[in-house]
Amino acid sequence: MNWIVDNIIEIIGTIAGLIFLFLEIKQNKWLWPVGLLTSVMYIYVFFIAKLYADMSLQFYYVFISIYGWIVWSKGAGQKEIPVTKLSKGLFLILFGASMLIYAVISYILVAHTDASIPYWDAFTTALSIVATWMLARKILEQWLVWVIVNAVSLGLYIYKGLYPTSVLFFFYTVLAVVGYIQWKKDMLYTEAISRE
Repeated sequence: MNWIVDNIIEIIGTIAGLIFLFLEIKQNKWLWPVGLLTSVMYIYVFFIAKLYADMSLQFYYVFISIYGWIVWSKGAGQKEIPVTKLSKGLFLILFGASMLIYAVISYILVAHTDASIPYWDAFTTALSIVATWMLARKILEQWLVWVIVNAVSLGLYIYKGLYPTSVLFFFYTVLAVVGYIQWKKDMLYTEAISRE
């Protein structure tokens, strides 16, 4: 019982994170307010664990949740925004952005904090920033980026003893594959309908 009390914020964040993922797979715009709640919980969790890049990422998630809500709600009364594929040009831009973000975050963590695993923390944070932007634009391949981020994060959270979060990221990793399959199916169906 004491463990539950001591970890209640992480447990609430974990539950909200699972709800977020379910809504994301279903392409339900309510994922954004649930994501905002999850982020607020994890600002605290990651601060306590000294995962500062992950903590900072949660602030970004708060703002991207508002952006995603606006973008996904634009279709109110109209057709919702469709799932799209990542173009080669945009891939190169996002890859370059990921490398730049990684370099900046790595430098900050190593030079200015007592971060416990700075390079891995920076890696997952940089890719998460890009993947969340892709999610807000409904780009299919965001799921593939999340498979990598979630699998690496799972290992980091086990290492840091964040066990409820580890459970969450195990499900995130598996369900990112499910999300990719579901979104691709929806995209192909929408393309087939538009050709008729």
